[in-house]
Amino acid sequence: MGGSAAGAELVERGRLRGPGRRPLPAILTEPCAAPAPARSSERCLISAYAAALPYGTVTPLGRHSRAPRGPPSNGGGRPGPARLHALPRASLERGRKAIPPRGPRKCPQAAAGGGRAALRACGVHNVCRLLSRRAHGFYARDAGVAHRKNLGLLRRIMCQESTKFKNVWTTHSASPIAYERGRIYMDNYQCCITSIAQQPRLIYQKTKCTAKSEKIEDALLLECPLGEMLPSPSDYKASLIVLTAQNWLLRLSADSGEVLEKVYLAGSCCKFFRYLSWDTPQEVMIVKSAQNKLPAAARQAGIQQNVLFYLAVFQVLPLSFIGMLEINKKIFGNSVTDVAVSNGILIVMYSMGLVRLYNFKAILEQFMEQPFELGQEFNWNGQVGVVGRFPYGLPCNIKITDTPPLLFEASSLENAFQIGGYPWHYIITPNKKKHKGVFHICSLKDNALAKNGIQDMKCCSLEPDWIYFHPDMSGRIIHVGPNLIKVLKLKEVKNHADQMEIAEDFTIVANRENCVNNNVTVTASGRVVKKRFTLLDDDPEQETFKIVDYEDELDLLSTVAVTQIGADGRAHLDFHCNEHGILLKSIPLKESWDVTYSHEVYFDKDLVLHIEQKPNRRFSCYVYQMVCDTARDDDP
Repeated sequence: MGGSAAGAELVERGRLRGPGRRPLPAILTEPCAAPAPARSSERCLISAYAAALPYGTVTPLGRHSRAPRGPPSNGGGRPGPARLHALPRASLERGRKAIPPRGPRKCPQAAAGGGRAALRACGVHNVCRLLSRRAHGFYARDAGVAHRKNLGLLRRIMCQESTKFKNVWTTHSASPIAYERGRIYMDNYQCCITSIAQQPRLIYQKTKCTAKSEKIEDALLLECPLGEMLPSPSDYKASLIVLTAQNWLLRLSADSGEVLEKVYLAGSCCKFFRYLSWDTPQEVMIVKSAQNKLPAAARQAGIQQNVLFYLAVFQVLPLSFIGMLEINKKIFGNSVTDVAVSNGILIVMYSMGLVRLYNFKAILEQFMEQPFELGQEFNWNGQVGVVGRFPYGLPCNIKITDTPPLLFEASSLENAFQIGGYPWHYIITPNKKKHKGVFHICSLKDNALAKNGIQDMKCCSLEPDWIYFHPDMSGRIIHVGPNLIKVLKLKEVKNHADQMEIAEDFTIVANRENCVNNNVTVTASGRVVKKRFTLLDDDPEQETFKIVDYEDELDLLSTVAVTQIGADGRAHLDFHCNEHGILLKSIPLKESWDVTYSHEVYFDKDLVLHIEQKPNRRFSCYVYQMVCDTARDDDP
């Protein structure tokens, strides 16, 4: 689920994490629809926390991005928060107000779609395989209708009381573990394991690379577009685009790990490309360099370094080179800390909390000096070589000579800035430390603060609360605190059509009925004793929300809540109706959950996968699968 980045991202599709890297802040865009019955085909800016967060936090976009699933990092060596990822597929309409009770109740949508007939298929006993086969036309002429019915069936089965999730596989590794679309990647992407089978099984195992030059810094999953003719048969199958430490961009087969294409990126202009991200998901890809910094001796000698970042832009499937540009101090200013590109927008972030947005497509058209194709011989600025081949790499053929027209700018604490909703609104935190945890929701049209637009949970906790636009494209807002989740909506102020107000749609409350925090106690002798301290809102001994995310295939809002019981922490994954907030299903996680570690949880159809990072770079992966035959499969 999906992902996360601050912002209702907010979900960057097909995103994989590169091992051992620290994502920098960025802003992402995502389609946003107007409330029913009106609809909008425009794409709305939705962002991520544009602050430099340690890896394992809700990445600002560019992880670099996914929808925020956990709180932003505190820094200072504190553990990174957990994240929950759901794979986005389809958007659904927003719901009505409801305050859910704590116990499970039947949701009107839980009974939608499906039937016993869907369980009958020749030789197919796995529900998800059956659904996929029907969706591709095996059992219906209209695959879209069949797929929607299948998802309704799966949701109904999943929410049944008899359905359990069983831990079927556990593994441990000294290197980072990544998950994407049914595949688990280990050993720096040299080992690929499928999680779709009854028990995870090996797809391929490549020879371990020992040279640092072969280390994979980042990766993206690439899936072929529908309805397009592609030049190679291999283009119709899923592939993995990876970036190595020595600036090679490789396209690998997702089924075998075979190298299908390779491009050398760095010529004389740049030596350190480190990050991959989508401009337009599955269409336009951005390869970003690390920030250029001069050695201390060079700085003391007065040598100036004007180029901060390089961005290489590619069209994918077939893979083609669009251009490379530099982010220069002379054009964008001296205090630039990071840049990102998403859905045609260039986002530039500054050290004083300023975020500026530019039209990236207009920049490409205006400042491109000469187009090039991969494999083309070139003579450029005195260099002769082949585009994308060693040792010349890619030419820097986009030279920004003047400041581009500014689309929008805002100042916010830690560059936290998001745009979404309908009509367009944005969320910022006033750029002062004393306002940390206070969010202002303003109109993009005239910067007017919405009625009830200041959201402040007044939390007293180590981890701050976080807020983002709902990934379901309903225009709603999710505000998450240690023990409370508020789903908010924008609506017109009565008798003032031009003014919007923030209203509560529903809330989800942590189960803290047994937690009593009395500051005053009376002893047996009648003496009054006052405590000198109070428990934090996210005290480990109280149930605390660590992850919140949305699964749009099943239209479920997912949460992970954790309680420390003695030396062990216990976590459970809950599914709530996205329309009403009613609790439909709770899945206990068998393994202990240490709140000082970094966690990720993925929910993908009948699969739940938990990745844990322990100290000294020790990683664990726990796989749960849906089980319906309780008489045979229940754990003792």
